[in-house]
Amino acid sequence: MTAVRCIELCKTYRQGDQDIKALDHVSIDIEKGGFVCLSAPSGGGKTTLLNAIGGLDIPDSGEVWIAGQRIDQMSKGELAQLRLRQIGFVFQAYNLIPVLTARENVEFVMQVQGVHANQRREQSMAILEEVGLKGLEDRRPAEMSGGQQQRVAVARAIVSRPALVLADEPTANLDSKTSDELMQLFVALNKHHNTTFILATHDQRVMSYARRLIRMLDGRIVEDIQQHAD
Repeated sequence: MTAVRCIELCKTYRQGDQDIKALDHVSIDIEKGGFVCLSAPSGGGKTTLLNAIGGLDIPDSGEVWIAGQRIDQMSKGELAQLRLRQIGFVFQAYNLIPVLTARENVEFVMQVQGVHANQRREQSMAILEEVGLKGLEDRRPAEMSGGQQQRVAVARAIVSRPALVLADEPTANLDSKTSDELMQLFVALNKHHNTTFILATHDQRVMSYARRLIRMLDGRIVEDIQQHAD
């Protein structure tokens, strides 16, 4: 089953007096349960492609399909609902709410979804334990290490069991040991929940965990290889 389909995506940005092709006729299919890394040098198009898949950026032309729904023609409201219900995001900067505890940050998405308080608490506590944060539920972001904050962000992204998780440079602010721990967590979550993961990265360690590596250059896919990762 195809989780993500992109057909002939094009996106051009104006930079000074130049047009920069961030996406140049990009087409890919990503199967459900896939574990995929998008790799490119800075400006190569990986973040633009990730944002197009997540409905955060609309391509100039082409089609984006998520679980059989075409999203590039959706309204802002429809895209917001799609992201809320079906897509989890993990950002380089964590994007946690400073005044909320780890548990409250994880519960935030479910609260917006209208999930009952008791169920929110039960699910948030379970997922925090799964990502290795049992006992830290009541700490605020400032009281946690970078790796712990990123784990909270991961828990928030997956607590509602989205079909798709998108991660943009998720290890950029982490040391090598914490990066490896985070990637092992991603792999375990991918296998346990059959959640599709797509990561944009230039980190070779992250790429080594991917079952599929898509390399981009100047807005084009230049290599698409299957890998075997433990």
